Amino acid sequence: MKIAVSACLLGHNVRYDGGDKHNRFVTHELGRYASFVPFCPEAIAFGTTRPSVKLVEKNEKILVITNEGGINLSKELLDKANEELQKIIDANLSGIIFKARSPSCGLGSAKVYQNSSLIDSSADGIFAALCREKFPLLPMEDESGLEDENRRENFIVHLFAYNSIEKLKEKNSMHSLEAFHAKNKFLLQAKDEKLYRLLKEIVLNHKKLPFAELFSSYEHNFKVAIAKKSSILLNQTIAEAYLREVELKNREKKC
Repeated sequence: MKIAVSACLLGHNVRYDGGDKHNRFVTHELGRYASFVPFCPEAIAFGTTRPSVKLVEKNEKILVITNEGGINLSKELLDKANEELQKIIDANLSGIIFKARSPSCGLGSAKVYQNSSLIDSSADGIFAALCREKFPLLPMEDESGLEDENRRENFIVHLFAYNSIEKLKEKNSMHSLEAFHAKNKFLLQAKDEKLYRLLKEIVLNHKKLPFAELFSSYEHNFKVAIAKKSSILLNQTIAEAYLREVELKNREKKC
């Protein structure tokens, strides 16, 4: 599977000061199961090194302003953020990991200022906001979330479950869908009992819908269900099962 990741977390020297924020959980742990698509709209827009920027609220709009000189760079960053968005749209992703508190990539954690004063507010960075709008059901987390046990385990389960439904599309058969639903029964019940019952009814197909229509409905509701949060212990158990399955398939390919 492919995960889009803020390039600095992969160890790329793209920070405003020429440094990185290498996250070894991403590269060493998730890297065993995924390939990465790096992104950094700030580096593409302004180069490395570059002036640091912040988000400033003005007339109910969020602007991108340099910390020194107060230059408005909103249009330049938004243009490059849209270019990076198109790149990851074409990558067929299973998830995104952002740099926390970044003016471009913060996931609900970018600080917002009014003039020079920090206001009691946090927001999505410019690029993160575009991603949320474009991929409302895609697993997303930032590196501070990966440091929190509950958020990390929920993200891992969400990531692997999302990837599994994407792979199911390739099989394109009712038999495969029925087997998939049976396999994920306990995950779905733990996530949302009402959605589990709805998904069960979709698979039973009392309305005799064409498979393409039926699968589209199942896929949407499955993705909504797996985005729900559940307990650490349950997520750890499910995540371990997913990882064992991936490792077994990798060994089979090598044999």
